[in-house]
Amino acid sequence: MHLSIRVVPNVSKTEIVGWMTDGCLKIRLAAPPVDGKANQELVSYLAKLFVVSRNDVTITSGHSSRQKNIRIAVEQETFDRILGEIPAPCASKQSKLL
Repeated sequence: MHLSIRVVPNVSKTEIVGWMTDGCLKIRLAAPPVDGKANQELVSYLAKLFVVSRNDVTITSGHSSRQKNIRIAVEQETFDRILGEIPAPCASKQSKLL
């Protein structure tokens, strides 16, 4: 299964922020973007989330970017169930003001 992710490295806690309006999943990472530490943190976090080994999570593109494409070797049903638990994107602040 493939997933587009936008990461925010070097924050206090690794966590899912939610879906962005462009369809990417935004994830905050506690690791800094130095020497691949943020990528390692992302792979570990996703492996734990999907209950697979780290070897089953691969960054297919975006190794040095905040925008990444990920491949996760997991069954479709499990993939859909876990991603389905993440809330839909919220309206922007601007649209709330209108």
